[in-house]
Amino acid sequence: MTACSVPFFDDLEELLRADLTLDVVCICTPNGLHAVQCLRVLDQGLHVVCEKPMALSRADCEAVIHKALQVSRQVFCVMQNRYSPPSIWLKEIIDAQRLGDILMVQANCYWNRDDRYYYQQGEAHPWHGTANLDGGTLYTQFSHFIDTIYWLFGDLHNIEARFADFTHRQSTAFEDSGVVHFDFVRGGMGSLNYSTAVWNRNLESSLTVIGSRGSVKVGGQYMNQVEYCHIADYEMPTLPAANPANDYGAYQGSAANHHYVIENVVEVLQNGKSIKTNALEGLKVVDIIERIYAKKKGPYIQ
Repeated sequence: MTACSVPFFDDLEELLRADLTLDVVCICTPNGLHAVQCLRVLDQGLHVVCEKPMALSRADCEAVIHKALQVSRQVFCVMQNRYSPPSIWLKEIIDAQRLGDILMVQANCYWNRDDRYYYQQGEAHPWHGTANLDGGTLYTQFSHFIDTIYWLFGDLHNIEARFADFTHRQSTAFEDSGVVHFDFVRGGMGSLNYSTAVWNRNLESSLTVIGSRGSVKVGGQYMNQVEYCHIADYEMPTLPAANPANDYGAYQGSAANHHYVIENVVEVLQNGKSIKTNALEGLKVVDIIERIYAKKKGPYIQ
């Protein structure tokens, strides 16, 4: 067996100028570069897989969608939490109205992101924590969970939010913690409590749902365990084991489900299947984050 040489480029323009046969380009760069690089790739007539968030503004997301429509190419957004067995199960029982009317939803996302994340060998990380390339805690750490809320329960309105920067005043240009209250357009109320100020390691990512016919809680560090299920006339099934979290050494991220995203790309482009997370859904996550940040109330600690 001979070794396979894979070409390597450290510049997008160099890649696009190379004599390569490409169908899809994956954008896995700092958040603030996603939109401009998606547009450049679409200009070349290529499909795009874009890591979260799709962009740092709704306007930039709209520009990407408009370009994709112009050139008849697909934009796939990476929201790998949708592939977690507890998430798939939640989607099934909510769509089947097993829980009845959704009354209350609470999402708690308590993670650790300290100087091990924001500094490298004593120097500030080139983009973590910056306003123009990182964008904020909701974009970089918790957009997956905002996507989960939107995917399961639909759009939000009547948003109120408070933010604080408890432990990152020297390392980030934004808050490390927030409390967000909202109503669902479809009915019911919800809250999102989040922080990256947790000491030493991640604590939990959980979702509690109170319905008129039952209640459930999915918890664990990465929303990877069903901790409570009590639903009228329903027996909890045995779910497949969740994949482990992505391990980055000093810290961990959400579940290692990215291969499912790529499998879906192949299914869509070769077999005409549906996109699991399309560009409009990627835009919606950014739209919700933008509206949350626009509703600041109370003290902002700096």
